Amino acid sequence: MSRLEVVKTGKLWIGGKWPRSESGQTFAVEDNKGNVIARYALASRKDARDAVEAARVGLPAWRDATAMMRGQILYRAAEMLESRASEFCDVLIDGGMQRAAARREVDASIDRMVMLAGWCDKIHQVLGCQNSVAGPYHNFTVPQSCGVAVVFSPPTPPLLGLVTLLGSTLLMGNSVVAVVPREASMVAVLLGEVLAVSDVPNGAVNLLTGDLLPLIEPLGGHREVAVFVAAGLAKSQRTKLRVAAADGIRRVHCVPWTGAAWEDNDETCSPWFLEQFVEFKTLWHPAAC
Repeated sequence: MSRLEVVKTGKLWIGGKWPRSESGQTFAVEDNKGNVIARYALASRKDARDAVEAARVGLPAWRDATAMMRGQILYRAAEMLESRASEFCDVLIDGGMQRAAARREVDASIDRMVMLAGWCDKIHQVLGCQNSVAGPYHNFTVPQSCGVAVVFSPPTPPLLGLVTLLGSTLLMGNSVVAVVPREASMVAVLLGEVLAVSDVPNGAVNLLTGDLLPLIEPLGGHREVAVFVAAGLAKSQRTKLRVAAADGIRRVHCVPWTGAAWEDNDETCSPWFLEQFVEFKTLWHPAAC
C-alpha cells in the first residue's frame, strides 16, 4: 500500500506563534515540473496589523538586550542555518534554481548572517562619536534603534535578500515585520523555523507571506512603524509605499541592488547602509574643571 505524501503547509510567524491567515486563504507553490510541493498562508490586512502589534510588544526585549547578546543570537541563527543548509538548497532547487547556484546562495546567506552578527557590538563605535563643544561638558552622539521596522523582501535572491534585510534591521535592536512574496515563501518559512530556535524573542521577527500589494497601504500608514526598507518593488509599488508613509513622516529606503550586487559585502554590510536603521541620541555631561 502506497502512502500519501504529506505536503508542507507553511504558516505565518507572528509574535512567536505560527497562526494561519486570518482570511483562511492559502496559495500553492509548484516545483519546476508543475507539481504542488507546498501550500502557504496568504497574509491579509488584519494579519499585517497583528504583526505590527506583535513587533511593538516584542520590541523592548530585543532592543534592551545587550549588543553582545544580539550578536550571539544572530550568530546562533547562522549556526542553525548552516545545519539545515541542504534543506535550504533543496527548496531553492525546487523553485527552479540550479544546484550550484542554490549552494552558493545558501553559503552567502550564512556568511552574511555571521558578518551582520559581528556588527552588533561594533556599529556604535563607527557611527557614534564624541563631539567638541564650547564649555565644560562632554558631548556624545550614540546610535540607537528606531523601533518597529517593516521589510519588503525581494523575490530574488529569495534567501540572501531576506537574510540581508532582516539582519540589517535586527542588529541595532529594531523589531521587524517582514513581508515576503510568494516566490520566496518557502525559504522564508524555513528561515522563520531557524530563528524560532535561535533565542530570538517572541515578536522581534514576524513573517508574512503572500502578495505584497494588498499589504503596502495598511503597513505604510501604520503609526507604530518607524522605518521601511524595500527591495524588488515595482515603481508604482514604491510610490504607493512612500505616499502611505508620508502621512506619518516615516522613513522609506528602497534598495537598488539586483543580481550579483546582493553578494557584495562592501555594499550590503556597509555601516553607511546600516545607518538607515538607527536614530541618534546626543548626551551632555558636565566635565570636571
